[in-house]
Amino acid sequence: MTLIKKYLLMLATPFLIGCTKLDPLFDSAIPYENLTYNAETIADLPAPVQRYFSYALVDGQKYINYLRLKHSGTFKTDKDKKWMDIEGEQYFVANPPGFLWIGKTSSFKAKDSYVGGEGNLSVYLFGLVRIVKEEGGKVNQAELLRWLGESVWMPTNLLPDEHKIWSPINDHSAMLTFTYEGLTVFYILTFDDEGRIISLETERYMGDRLLPWKGEVSNYVCQEGMMVPADIEASWMLKEGKYTYARFHVEAFDYDNPDKY
Repeated sequence: MTLIKKYLLMLATPFLIGCTKLDPLFDSAIPYENLTYNAETIADLPAPVQRYFSYALVDGQKYINYLRLKHSGTFKTDKDKKWMDIEGEQYFVANPPGFLWIGKTSSFKAKDSYVGGEGNLSVYLFGLVRIVKEEGGKVNQAELLRWLGESVWMPTNLLPDEHKIWSPINDHSAMLTFTYEGLTVFYILTFDDEGRIISLETERYMGDRLLPWKGEVSNYVCQEGMMVPADIEASWMLKEGKYTYARFHVEAFDYDNPDKY
């Protein structure tokens, strides 16, 4: 092996290890044992939330513990930049909250995660040289929000429990508050007449600023008896207008097969 190849491999190693090492995520999981959805448990929830669970779940649906998905899509690194193609793979753990996302474009690779109560975002130029590493309080908030919002792909993960509280707003919207290890995050969700979630709004950090953020979901498909959206669009709602930076389409869902991940 040439010195150049050795050097490139040395640079790439942190990314490769970070992307493929799933043990910390799955070792932390506490699977739900024989826990199933029962429509009686949602009788006291706000009306649009009841419609959602009636649409997305059927009685007897087992609580999801794990999810692996693959997606395609487009992504922007700045509002003045061009769209670029992106493909990604993501792993979720329902309890306690955790995920690992690995994304790749023609110019960079990125890893986004929330494991053991700690958020992390790392970006590697051409998959080799790390140019971004973010962690700590604001990143923890952003990554916990990502896990909660993307629970639309695991509907049982949105059912109320000691950490999740649904509060009414009106017939087509409700607030979901989630508290975990002293950190509280929220979404205001909008539902259509059939009960489908169509948008999730909150406040997330862009750098040091807490700004309005919106996720829009659509194209619902049936997976393992559950109705979940295949398309998601993420945007910052800035004073100067809406800045959409990600449009993902889920190509494949794989539930509760951790031994195959």
